[in-house]
Amino acid sequence: MDHIVKAFRFSEYGGPEVLRLQEVDLPAPAAGEIQIRHHAIGLNFIDIYHRRGVFAAKLPLPSGLGVEGVGEVLAVGSDVVGFQSGDRVAYVGGPPGAYTTHRNLPAARAVKVPDGLHSEVIAATIFKGLTAEYLVHRCVPVSSGDAALFHAAAGGVGSLACQWLRQIGAQVIGTVGGPEKVATARQNGCDAVIDYRSEDFVARVRELTSGRGVRVVYDSVGADTFAGSLDCLAPRGTLVSFGESSGPVEPLAVSSLGAKGSLFITRPSIVHYTADPAEYRASAKRLFAALENGTLKAGTITRFALHDAARAQVEMEERRTLGSVVLVP
Repeated sequence: MDHIVKAFRFSEYGGPEVLRLQEVDLPAPAAGEIQIRHHAIGLNFIDIYHRRGVFAAKLPLPSGLGVEGVGEVLAVGSDVVGFQSGDRVAYVGGPPGAYTTHRNLPAARAVKVPDGLHSEVIAATIFKGLTAEYLVHRCVPVSSGDAALFHAAAGGVGSLACQWLRQIGAQVIGTVGGPEKVATARQNGCDAVIDYRSEDFVARVRELTSGRGVRVVYDSVGADTFAGSLDCLAPRGTLVSFGESSGPVEPLAVSSLGAKGSLFITRPSIVHYTADPAEYRASAKRLFAALENGTLKAGTITRFALHDAARAQVEMEERRTLGSVVLVP
């Protein structure tokens, strides 16, 4: 049965002013879908990229926004197995549309969450946590003793990835944008923290690694750090470029990778690392176990009411947030 829910929609690409909170009709879940009432919704930079229309594959407009959340199952469509009304589930991916009180979702994107984990903790960590999981454990397998540089170490993904790297036994070097974030990065497990706004992070990394450079650099900052990230790598090291919060990266001459030490670059997407259902469930299981046993701590969670989603995006774009941001209906 259809009912009216509140949801954000946008009909043109642009700034936060294009977002509109509307009343929309939500139909009963179709075959293969579940219907959920959100407890909390995660806010991510990918939402901002979608709003701006910066990806090559732009969302067809008008569109919803948001790709992760946690809530209670209210109804299930035909052909759905493994879920029933009352289950608490989380999800990443599927059609954008998380900025809403209720939604229908492909059941294949849902995972059940343990009773002991708070919904806001799950919403604050599942996208970022699954990202940290594939970065650290699957994209570039990191071993004890490896040196790793993580940009934006006080941010949502960095907060979790640096804890995991430390637990593995890596030498963790973090960068942050401002002195107020240094302590947060240290709490996240960084052995050393560099404020890249006031320090030459390339020279500092070389100093910290006795000139060798690092095995891997994780870079979601983009334009401001990309060239320096390459210069931080040891021979045959890997640059993992997984975002561009400071702007797009300039075109790269592939031959420079050889000159700098036979380097590797990868541009991973959570879409490809969670496309296989078995991998997706295993990744979520590893994340939830790490949260339950204390390997990972969610850290700072900044809360906004759902109707303040536009303001929340502005705060994130201007890098005034620490840790993770959640929207609460």
